[in-house]
Amino acid sequence: MNIRAAWLNKVKWDEHGLVPVIAQEAGSNDVLMFAWMNREALARTVELGEAVYWSRSRKKLWHKGEESGHIQKVHEIRLDCDEDVVLLKVEQVGKIACHTGRHSCFYQKFEGAADNGTWEAVEPVLKDPEHIYK
Repeated sequence: MNIRAAWLNKVKWDEHGLVPVIAQEAGSNDVLMFAWMNREALARTVELGEAVYWSRSRKKLWHKGEESGHIQKVHEIRLDCDEDVVLLKVEQVGKIACHTGRHSCFYQKFEGAADNGTWEAVEPVLKDPEHIYK
């Protein structure tokens, strides 16, 4: 794996060497999740054909699905017009992208008005997280 490859230089990495990444389901176009990548994560993603992110909390590479089995097979990688956001078009294995056991991490919808609104869960839990992670 060559993390010095010229194509990686086109990406505008932030001051921490990271770029925001949106994972979108190929076909349905559902936005599944948001994460971060460093140069090595993006290079590994291209090499493996599966999503590899940078975990800011664990400070290490995170191969999506390494514990749960819910990997993301990458169909396409795009860079936005400002070259500072990556979009992955993925096939979500097992239909669960979120650690809460839901299809998408964006399962909470704002309902109501600005002065008395609430966030409502609008997507079901497909599998109890206690049965996904050991």
